[in-house]
Amino acid sequence: MASLWSSLEKDVFNPQKKRLLETVHVWKTGKKKKMSILCVVVDTFRPMQPFLVKVKVDRGEQYKIAYRWPLAELKLVDGKTLNQASLDFDLQFDKVYKWTASSFDEKKNFIRCLWKLNHRFLASSITFVNVPSCAAEGRQRPQEDRKDTAETESQEELSVYQEMTPKETADVLKLMEEYEPLVNNSVAFAEQLSNDLHVLDEANLRAIISSEKQVTQLMSSIDEALAEVARVEETLQIYDELLGSVKQQMDHIHQENSLLHRIVSNKTRLMDEILFLTTHLDLSKEHCDALSRADLSSPSRVKACIAAAEALSGCMSIQIQPGYRKLQSVAEQLIMFETLKQNFENSFISHITSIFEIQGNAQVPALGQPIDKLSAPSHGLHHEELVPYTPLMAWLRNANPVLFCDLPKVYAENLSRLYDREIKAFFEQAKTFLLGRRKGSLQESLEKPMVMGSRQQCRWSLPGSRESQEDTPNKGNVIKMLEQVLRELQPLCTAEQHFIEKFFQLSQDAADLQVLEASATKGGESTASSEDPPCTKPRSQSEEPTTRLLSEIFSCLEPELRGFLDVCNKVHSFGCLQVLVTLNDSVFEMWGSSSAPPSSFLNTVLGNMLLLAKSSFNKYIGTLCKEIEEAKMPSKMKGGILPSVSRFEEFVDFSEEVFRTARRRGELDKAHLRLAGSVFSSINSLSSANLKVNTDMVMMENFHHIHCFLCEKKIHCLEGKKREAKQRYSEHMEKYVIKYLGQPLEKLNHFFEGVKARVAQGVKEEEVSFQLAYSKQELRKVIEKYPGKEVKRALESLYRKIHKYLSPEENLLPVVWHAMEQEFIRQYQEFEDLIQRCYAGSGIVMEFTMEDLLSYFNSITLSNM
Repeated sequence: MASLWSSLEKDVFNPQKKRLLETVHVWKTGKKKKMSILCVVVDTFRPMQPFLVKVKVDRGEQYKIAYRWPLAELKLVDGKTLNQASLDFDLQFDKVYKWTASSFDEKKNFIRCLWKLNHRFLASSITFVNVPSCAAEGRQRPQEDRKDTAETESQEELSVYQEMTPKETADVLKLMEEYEPLVNNSVAFAEQLSNDLHVLDEANLRAIISSEKQVTQLMSSIDEALAEVARVEETLQIYDELLGSVKQQMDHIHQENSLLHRIVSNKTRLMDEILFLTTHLDLSKEHCDALSRADLSSPSRVKACIAAAEALSGCMSIQIQPGYRKLQSVAEQLIMFETLKQNFENSFISHITSIFEIQGNAQVPALGQPIDKLSAPSHGLHHEELVPYTPLMAWLRNANPVLFCDLPKVYAENLSRLYDREIKAFFEQAKTFLLGRRKGSLQESLEKPMVMGSRQQCRWSLPGSRESQEDTPNKGNVIKMLEQVLRELQPLCTAEQHFIEKFFQLSQDAADLQVLEASATKGGESTASSEDPPCTKPRSQSEEPTTRLLSEIFSCLEPELRGFLDVCNKVHSFGCLQVLVTLNDSVFEMWGSSSAPPSSFLNTVLGNMLLLAKSSFNKYIGTLCKEIEEAKMPSKMKGGILPSVSRFEEFVDFSEEVFRTARRRGELDKAHLRLAGSVFSSINSLSSANLKVNTDMVMMENFHHIHCFLCEKKIHCLEGKKREAKQRYSEHMEKYVIKYLGQPLEKLNHFFEGVKARVAQGVKEEEVSFQLAYSKQELRKVIEKYPGKEVKRALESLYRKIHKYLSPEENLLPVVWHAMEQEFIRQYQEFEDLIQRCYAGSGIVMEFTMEDLLSYFNSITLSNM
């Protein structure tokens, strides 16, 4: 019970500031036993109001209030216990509720609590029937409780064993010591105790008889006290009834006061709401007139319209309750505001659209007029004309976003026509400046056909040729003109971007910048594939509004810039290289510039152009490599440096000069490696060519030339190619020396080659002389054919032949001649060694000595110095 009581108070009634007085478990009479709890509660604050609450218990053992009735609405309590004890009882409110209690004690306590609350709070307004003497029960209950308590205590004393105290134990021991002789005789001891008890009883009776008078006085005093208590209780009952009526009157007064306070509070709130509506829904006559006229012809009138529009927005943005809109005055005021807003919106949109159309139809200066300096058009005056309307644009965006979203499209549609004319004229001027020094008109220069033969002839031309000298002024002119074009375009695009972001309140987004940075970083580190689309750059799915609008305004910028880059590529054979360097540097300079916004539209365009330039450069390198690899050498070629090697040197010289101050050279390094590989392949293809001169000699000269050139340039990415060129040069020089050394002593060299072959086949060295073809007689015949004079004549003939075919530019004659001398000496020593091993004791010796051989080489060298 205590647990139920505490749970109800803690979970249900304490949060509602109610105090629980009594509970009873009940269910509806005559129906399925579905237990509920009826609770009597009272407020913890004044005025205290009693309530009857029905509480249900759900499946989660949680208590939930099902119904609640004010006890003042209770009319009748039917206890149904007049003749016999019953668990049923009825409570009549607006209708009769029939209940059955779980126990008779709970029912009795519940009805007693209702009876007390009826007398205390409700002035006995509730009628109790079939309830035996509720009032008497309330008065007699303390005496009955005391009587029941006494009876219960006496029964408990009889039934419960109590242990003797130490004092009682000591008394018993003392008594047994006094009657120690009689203790052993229980009968005598019991008789003695009985006699002593009679003596004590007699003494007690005498004392009682002697004090009868005092007892009579005490009883009379008790009777008087009980009578006095009865009178006090009657008096308290009268006072309680009087206080009950006073309390009821005070509660009524308190209710009246609360109603008066509520009336005053409602009047105050009503006045506040009226003042709020009249203050915030009031638009001055000046503002109404300004919005009605919508005169935007002068700056002062524009300012007046701005102030009126802001005041109208303030009135229309006030949050009012839905019920206020049903008031006639409020509804009329809101209708007036909406009418003013719509009329002013239409007038402002018409006015700003007319300005857009006038600006879009502005005239562009004719192209034929003489111009001393290339300059892009400026739209500062157009922007200054529109800036005063920026607050009204912001107002329109908040007031009617649907109409506002169409204005950027109208602006882009009109201004794009003006920008198309201006940008086309600007690039025509740039092409005129770029091609002005060349022969023929601009149209002829652009339409000049570039067939493969002319391109190949231009590419195979040497740096010192006439055509190369004629194009030399244009090499720097391409870079200078392209840089000037980009410098002129940057303020044009940046100013337009700043203006539309401010005028149309476009949001900023860093997505395009991140995509552009990723593309530039990737382009600097890796080569774009030639199969990828070169002109476009994939953008993020959620494109930035600023970039989308600028793309519509500058719709012709990217095609015109692409066409100008094509012209730059055609001006010079290495024009694509100049374009790549210039665009790369311009993009990085623009990223580092504080004037350019982080997501600049021009950055995106230049990023696309940079990808286009990389693709064009890669295609050009691929074409050049293919031409180098597929080039056929003329059969009448007498040696010297190949045209492919000269072309490679020309490209490296020009590219290193152009990339001297470039920030990134990843594309150039890869191009150098591709070209170097193609040049090496072209030189290697000479082995299958039918040349009139020795192939090893030509390959030796070209690899030597490449090695010297790379040593001079000191290009880091070509260090491997430099080492490879040196290795190949050494290999071909060795082959060339060995091949030509066989010519002076051809038969002798052929004889000893056969000797070495027999030894290699397993013939013993001392048995070689017994072979018929390699006998001592055959050896003497071969040696007699090469006396000293004949050897000297053969070496002189060899020197003249080498001198004839070696290119004088490479100055390889002393090197080759020295290598031949060393190889000849090695062969001589090898021949002597074979004679000593295979023909020992035969006395056969060469007809010239080592000293003779050295003197021959020295005399030939000195005679040709």
